[in-house]
Amino acid sequence: MKNHVKTARVRSGMTQLQLAEKTGVTRQTISLIEKGKYNPTLKLCLQICYALGKSLNELFWIAKEENDEKNQR
Repeated sequence: MKNHVKTARVRSGMTQLQLAEKTGVTRQTISLIEKGKYNPTLKLCLQICYALGKSLNELFWIAKEENDEKNQR
């Protein structure tokens, strides 16, 4: 799943470990989320949003065009 977690995390000056500690998961989980290899639960998405001061739309929204393009591959 494409997302903007890494960009927001780096801009906030937070490490993966710090974000993991704030959200109650491992650093490896944050890494997998940032790479789009792990789809977090809605609860975890919200925890990440709160920790980074961002909305769900800012971090996890996928435009319909992007989703359609991905599904055509």
